[in-house]
Amino acid sequence: MSQQIIKSHFEEAKNILAKFLSDEQNFIKIEKAGLLMLDAIKEQKKILSCGNGGSMCDAMHFAEELSGRFRNDRPALPAIAISDAAHITCVGNDYGFDQIFARYIQALGNEGDVLFAISTSGNSANILNAISSAKAKGMKIIGLTGKDGGKIASLCDVEIRAPFSKFSDRTQEIHIKVIHSLIDFIEQKLF
Repeated sequence: MSQQIIKSHFEEAKNILAKFLSDEQNFIKIEKAGLLMLDAIKEQKKILSCGNGGSMCDAMHFAEELSGRFRNDRPALPAIAISDAAHITCVGNDYGFDQIFARYIQALGNEGDVLFAISTSGNSANILNAISSAKAKGMKIIGLTGKDGGKIASLCDVEIRAPFSKFSDRTQEIHIKVIHSLIDFIEQKLF
């Protein structure tokens, strides 16, 4: 019985991935997002990424693969995850958790930068505020969402949505594949 439960996770993941693969628009959106990121890098701009919980881990993973190394040796690329614990606790304490990403963007975001906003629900208040701050700065917005895209969907220049799943772990599994695809796209185009 327990092995069947374990196997069911992989079957469910396979079905969600098959749904994602069956919609050609997903790959058009990934390419559009990659081109926005590529344009920013070529213009000496940066990519700021953010998310909550597992999505923050994904935002950090995205940024470190660009500033560090993904598959090949190459120059470091300008990507920063909004994940500094001191910043988050300072702003959370003084202004509220809903402002933790927005305040960082107000400090370091510039016109032509890209915000890579990750939210499995598409409704996180602090992500919505980050988008608002990024728009005010003249930044491009790429959203990585799930479920029905939430409030974030209509605010993005490009929204990439994982197929609907009851649980965010399936959404995050699609997100990490999208993230790796974006990083590889940028590397292939630049180097």
